[in-house]
Amino acid sequence: MATYLPGPKKRSFCNSSTSPNTSTSTAPVVDLGYVKYAGYSNSTIGINYYRGIPFAQAPVGDLRWRAPRPIEAKNNFGGQTINATQIAPFCYQSLPESLWAAATVNGASYFHPDVPSTEDCLILDVLVPQTPVNKSLPVIVQIHGGGYTLGSAQTSPGDALVHQSNGSLVYVAIQYRLGLFGFLAGEEVYNNGDANAGLLDQRAALDWVQRNIRAFGGDPSRVTIWGGSAGGGSVTYQLIAGGAFDQPPFSAAIPEYPWWQPLLNSSSQEQQYSNALLAANCTNLACLRSKDSATLQFVNQRAQNISYPGAPGAGYGSFYYGPVVDGKFIRRLPDQEFKLGNFYKVPLLVDHDAYEGYIFSNMSTSTQTAETMDAEVLFPYAGPSFFSRLYQLYPASAYNSTFFQRQTWFGDFIINCPTYYMATAFTDMAYNSSAVFKLVFAAGTQLHAATAPFLASNVIGYPGANNQTLAQIMSSYWLSFAITRDPNPLRAAGAPYWPSYMSGGNGTAASGESVGFNTLSVTYNSIVVEDDPDASAKCDFFSSQGYVVRN
Repeated sequence: MATYLPGPKKRSFCNSSTSPNTSTSTAPVVDLGYVKYAGYSNSTIGINYYRGIPFAQAPVGDLRWRAPRPIEAKNNFGGQTINATQIAPFCYQSLPESLWAAATVNGASYFHPDVPSTEDCLILDVLVPQTPVNKSLPVIVQIHGGGYTLGSAQTSPGDALVHQSNGSLVYVAIQYRLGLFGFLAGEEVYNNGDANAGLLDQRAALDWVQRNIRAFGGDPSRVTIWGGSAGGGSVTYQLIAGGAFDQPPFSAAIPEYPWWQPLLNSSSQEQQYSNALLAANCTNLACLRSKDSATLQFVNQRAQNISYPGAPGAGYGSFYYGPVVDGKFIRRLPDQEFKLGNFYKVPLLVDHDAYEGYIFSNMSTSTQTAETMDAEVLFPYAGPSFFSRLYQLYPASAYNSTFFQRQTWFGDFIINCPTYYMATAFTDMAYNSSAVFKLVFAAGTQLHAATAPFLASNVIGYPGANNQTLAQIMSSYWLSFAITRDPNPLRAAGAPYWPSYMSGGNGTAASGESVGFNTLSVTYNSIVVEDDPDASAKCDFFSSQGYVVRN
């Protein structure tokens, strides 16, 4: 049965404040054993904040392009109490100039080139209820998005969600190395460092949470990792890390609109590495490590400017830097690992928005020839048969213009189809096939990251959402999943039941009608259960072309 939603309502909101100046009680102090941190309280909304806590040593000098070192090993804290009331500097940001517009979604920009930034940015924020319902709360760890070149711990704030949990949730937001600093690869990096440093930072943060979250009242056995866009892609890579060979530092996952951009192959990695050397006037990795931070940040942006678009894999919409198959942390392309069952079998909630490819398509492209030239850069190993089948499945005649044709196949290959691959793999191979949930969001802007105002806010009440009833429903699903591993038990009054992806059982209903993969469809006016729109010949095509579109 459909649930119909009323239109936007006017409400009053209380700002949660990111400033310690609004503290209304004695500063809270948390003892981690090796150090103490003094945070600040906002009693109006009932949250204690601990800002800018390092989880790893500063990745500078010889530690550049290496796996992060645990912060405890630094061992020079001397039992001191450190102020944790200020928002920490961001990791260095970069963005191809032609994509500045794409970095603004739902009115908020991911790109903040003028905010304080540093290499010593491996920090996390912890938000704790002032009045917890018990001493061992479930935890959400937020991995921010931003194309692996943008974003920070402030990108997806958890204030409203913690307030709404009524003392039932701890929220952690992390930062990781970005762009050149986090995702430089190439043979010399493999021989004298570590590729995928940004992903290794994320894993180090999750390990820190396992070691220390009890001090904040969190339960390390109930950690949900959540991220959108490149954050959703990051959740994907944490799910397949090392082929899922060990016990994961999390117990549930929410990869929102997971960004599966092409992973540069070895020759493209060498070109990327050479461009970085050229921009830095260097001849080797040791020279890059000897440069000061400001110089490397110049190289970070300059290398993108001289490579994008045009470098293999750097078609319009891709952010150039990102994860690669290194044979260690990421052993195979993600679609291959999911097909083989090499992923952590935890409860999964996955979603995407209605028009994922829109803001990542070049609006000035007006012919199929130009569209194909762009796609040839994005997919350098695609041949004539690939494009013949692509345009057979996405004929220009089915769209208003070539632009809409492009946004549809781009959104499918990079986000929509990966949600289908993940949901089916978890249903087929996970220990609990009923703990898989999928949603398609056609409300709000309907564009990439349209769910964000309904789920993440540093002001209680989600004022950025254009429908407050829907914001309460959406956020209650997320809270319920984080707390119970099921979006239903704690859902808001009036929110419809969200069935698991394969709750149709043997595939047929009592009436004899075919039952597909259950997907919650959210629109401006209703919430209904429908068949998965991504269970299609289009996604099957991209699945069969994994090495073409992801390498």
